[in-house]
Amino acid sequence: MFTGIVEAKGLVVHAGKGGLRIQVPEFDDLILGGSVSVNGACLTVTGLIEHSFTADVVEETLRRTNLGLLRSGSEVNLERPVPAAGRLHGHIVQGHVDGTARVVSITDEGNSRLIRMELAPRLGHYMVEKGFVAVDGVSLTIVDCGENWLSVSIIPTTGTETILGGYAPGDVANIEIDILAKYVARLTADTRSVMTEAGQSDFHGRPSASESVPDPANCPEESMSR
Repeated sequence: MFTGIVEAKGLVVHAGKGGLRIQVPEFDDLILGGSVSVNGACLTVTGLIEHSFTADVVEETLRRTNLGLLRSGSEVNLERPVPAAGRLHGHIVQGHVDGTARVVSITDEGNSRLIRMELAPRLGHYMVEKGFVAVDGVSLTIVDCGENWLSVSIIPTTGTETILGGYAPGDVANIEIDILAKYVARLTADTRSVMTEAGQSDFHGRPSASESVPDPANCPEESMSR
């Protein structure tokens, strides 16, 4: 698990079919088989070579993320997993990217920058004003949002310490929806489904719970006293 607080920017030294090699002098405790967040996508360390690591990138990751757009010389956001006793400075980030968004505009507002992005409605459905979103692995607060867009604001430190400071219109960013939003949406959908199906038999033909519990008002007095 991650928190969306980027620890370092890494440099891609090789991007080829099936994998990446990323240089990051700051990380001296990576282990083979360990996890690292690359632009918000959780990858497994498959090799350690002179202040760099390698990681495989499967087809599903390429479909969902911007990792397939990386080239030698690209910078990426990096974060190691948060320790169990560590502080949750951002929000719960799984490293399971849901899709991508495209930068539409960037506006300077005082010492901050407002970034507006367009995204698919299937992602926009889960966005809420002042909620959380992970953008290329960075935990951010949603300033405003609509069916197929959102805007976030970054401070100078975020712009300097992450790749977000180098965004330009047209750039593609990874988006991870707040996991709480996904669970709430699923649970409320399931609840509506259960309520709609109340009174119907289950898969084995047995009456549902609402059918099997008699209404006390309709029970004979003698049967209620037993």
